[in-house]
Amino acid sequence: MNLKSGRIEQFQGYSQFKNLKEFNANVEMWLSVHKKKFSKGELVGLKRLVRFAAKIPGVANAKIGTVLKAIHEEYNGNGISRSTFKRMIAKALELGMITVLETERKNGSQSSNLYVFNHFPKSEPPTKEKLNHPNKTINLSKANKNQKINKRNDTVLDYTYTSDRVPESFTSIVKYFFPEAKQIEEFWRMASIAAYKNNCDQKVNTVLAVAIHSFKQLIGKMKTRAIANPVAYFYGILTKKFEEMYFEDLFKMGFSAEENDFFMNFFYKKEKNRLTPRFS
Repeated sequence: MNLKSGRIEQFQGYSQFKNLKEFNANVEMWLSVHKKKFSKGELVGLKRLVRFAAKIPGVANAKIGTVLKAIHEEYNGNGISRSTFKRMIAKALELGMITVLETERKNGSQSSNLYVFNHFPKSEPPTKEKLNHPNKTINLSKANKNQKINKRNDTVLDYTYTSDRVPESFTSIVKYFFPEAKQIEEFWRMASIAAYKNNCDQKVNTVLAVAIHSFKQLIGKMKTRAIANPVAYFYGILTKKFEEMYFEDLFKMGFSAEENDFFMNFFYKKEKNRLTPRFS
């Protein structure tokens, strides 16, 4: 049975995010890994859909025509086609970025779709290429040289142009494997997002130490196996380490092993429920 169409507020239970800030952070993580898979027009459509999903973080119920009209007006008549928007939706579905649910009017006729944005996975599932070549060793220097620049007239800036937001000690390690400023900043952005999600973003020294340790672990893995998306893999390592720190803090506070197990089970149940749409 399809969902009944109505005001966007009635779909509050489908949101997987605590607030708009968390939703935007997850969208950034999705795009940091999969942006290249979308054309420029498809990205325009995706970003506009994200804006329609701001009122209820991660949930949009706008008609395709409404989205296209908004894009058309924003770009002074230079919008995108319906087919471009549909291709974007198909790609986002395949990646697991969104879930699409059909809605119907009271008379049973089809209405606009409900677009539900999903959480960025803590670690990406292995791709077909990784499954076929589990022991393939990546050549780091060759990988860096072969990276393509997507935007015309872009100039590749080396590590000396890295933003001041990135600690120098982090840059000094990452630059030997990923020498471009843009790459270094992307790794640090993932560290900042992981720290924020685990309530550690105020512990500057701790975040730096975890980020450096996680990056070293990533490089160790890349020397023994093929890593399709180093940034996503790095984020998975970070998340696991921050969670371990949380339970270590519980132990230091005097909680017993049994109590720690209770908190661990509670934590993972909470995560599972947060990722599962709630039906009203």
